Amino acid sequence: MTSERERADLDSPWKEIIEAYFPQAMQFFFPQTAALINWERPHEFLDKEFQKITRQAEQGRRYADKLVKVWHIQGQEIWLLIHLEIQATVEDNFAERMFSYNLRIFDRFSKPAISLAILCDTNPEWRPHQYSFHYPDTSLSFRFGSVKLLDYTDNWAELEASDNPFATVVMAHLKTQQTIKQLQDRKRWKFSLIRRLYDFGMPEKDIRNLYRFIDWVMILPFGLEAEFWEQFKQFEQERSMSYITTGERIGYERGQQKLVLRQLQKRVGEIPEEVTKQVQTLSLEQLEALGEALLDFTAIDDLLNWLQAHPNETENEFSQFAD
Repeated sequence: MTSERERADLDSPWKEIIEAYFPQAMQFFFPQTAALINWERPHEFLDKEFQKITRQAEQGRRYADKLVKVWHIQGQEIWLLIHLEIQATVEDNFAERMFSYNLRIFDRFSKPAISLAILCDTNPEWRPHQYSFHYPDTSLSFRFGSVKLLDYTDNWAELEASDNPFATVVMAHLKTQQTIKQLQDRKRWKFSLIRRLYDFGMPEKDIRNLYRFIDWVMILPFGLEAEFWEQFKQFEQERSMSYITTGERIGYERGQQKLVLRQLQKRVGEIPEEVTKQVQTLSLEQLEALGEALLDFTAIDDLLNWLQAHPNETENEFSQFAD
């Protein structure tokens, strides 16, 4: 069963980074709409308003949505519906859902919303951008803005040259997808992307925010994560900078057990206390093996099955959680 924490694996960092850099997100992904907005006036995230028009049945999918109030350069209020599609599978009724949300916003609040979609999947053929129907006396054509992160692969040089925070966000997302089975490469890219923030001379706050996103999506197995932090610790010492605190270093200085447990929680959601205690009894060799295996985990049952496959680590009392 999909848990709320399990769904937060990817949508939470995206929500956080969009909230932290919303003007830059609009300028990066939707420059034409961004040009209509008076950025000198504050924008407002309408989370409560959006919750009123969503259906409980839709909460199991992997996406992040933000409803935002901004101001037109000519003075009037504009509502923007930003939809971030995290789930990497084709959804046949995606365009219909975009129309439905737009219609519900108008129906409940009498506000026409500009609907925009950011597609994070890996299918180059899936490009929804409109919903329509046509009958002899009635027709409808609803179009919405849509960007495909996969398309930025062909503009890598432009990403590297850009100081917009979302250039780094897109690079981290793409390299995470490209290195699913090439984890040494992922480690190199993770270090390279974080080092890039320093090379650009970004303020400490931006480095910390973007580091958090990169770290959250570019998960590494236990051994490579330790190697990465050794390398990064030396890098910060050479630069006489220490922007990333000990607490933020993914448990590198807080112990190897906490690192594996945090990675497990990212992958499978909330871990029962009894199972946590069992993981804490693993030897260094066993933790390294679990750190490698957890990259293929998608649910708590995967962790329980792994423990059950290792007699020294598993007790019968844990079988209740597999039901």
